[in-house]
Amino acid sequence: MDPSLAVKAETPRTSEAPPKTALLDLTIEELKNFVSALGERPYRAEQLAAWLHRRKAKDFHAMTDVSLASRRLFLERSEISPRAGILKKTLSSGGTLKLLNLLPDGEKVESVLIPDGSRLTLCLSSQTGCALGCAFCRTATLGPGRNLSQGELLTQLDEAEESSARKATSLVFMGMGEPLLNRANLEKALSIIVNPKYKAFAQKDVTVSTVGIIPELLRFGASFPKIPLAVSLNSADQSLREELMPAARAYPLKDLKEALLNYPLPKNRRFTVAYVLLKGVNDGPRDLKALSRYLTGLRVKINLIAFNPWPGAPFEAPEAERVEEFRRGLLAKNFTALVRKSRGSSVGAACGQLRAEEL
Repeated sequence: MDPSLAVKAETPRTSEAPPKTALLDLTIEELKNFVSALGERPYRAEQLAAWLHRRKAKDFHAMTDVSLASRRLFLERSEISPRAGILKKTLSSGGTLKLLNLLPDGEKVESVLIPDGSRLTLCLSSQTGCALGCAFCRTATLGPGRNLSQGELLTQLDEAEESSARKATSLVFMGMGEPLLNRANLEKALSIIVNPKYKAFAQKDVTVSTVGIIPELLRFGASFPKIPLAVSLNSADQSLREELMPAARAYPLKDLKEALLNYPLPKNRRFTVAYVLLKGVNDGPRDLKALSRYLTGLRVKINLIAFNPWPGAPFEAPEAERVEEFRRGLLAKNFTALVRKSRGSSVGAACGQLRAEEL
């Protein structure tokens, strides 16, 4: 670090100095308030935000258009944080890159970069575990974990792009955890991610997945109606869905459909319905009929995902012919249905396989 930025030694105080503010955990408005409280001019907040979120500065020394006096003050009262680093990178034969991210407190999460020609999708985690206990998801075996902060979400994005040396073209919050159980921090991060001054992602290029936490779903829709929502459904039979997804007991299918009907969905948009096909469990004619009936009246497209195996999982994937038969059945009912190709399953990076294990 530039010696000129060093904070001068002071006479020891009788009380401890206040903790430094982590700037990456502040919204733009909070950053403005922080700068104002220090007696700095308002434009300093814009400078800081640009360095933090567009130029991805890792220290104050890099902020060359900020005065030396201001940098000294920021160094004394704040830190950029949070950042720990990437512990491991695992590349699949198909080019999918799984990243094991170390968080400042020693917790770990995984993120996944999925290339497809000129496009690069980044799958991000929102929690270090998951409290929902979905039977087909490996992350659920970790238990609840904790929410990632705004800064940890943004650092996860920055480190992934640095690892690939490419800017992601789309983001999906479909990794570890239930994003809407971390809605407050997610929304704070998204306000920077979709801001043209900073991360500059179009809202249509960001997708948030949920099992259907109804109150948070509606709050999220009020804040970000243009950001696509993917609903993990997996069964349109209430009893079976409760077995597969215990959260369905608190948020039953009937109430979920009502919430989706009342969601402020833009006229030209549809929900994505994610449906993981489990051999002999939810892939039969009765399941197809129930799903078709349930989705009638909703603007949806359906992503069919053959179960991705993981060690100790109690399920198997159906044969490709069975998956295609299920898809054709939905097409016959005039639904848009796609089979989502599994990417990264050989390295535990596919849908439902993430667990943040350091191998």
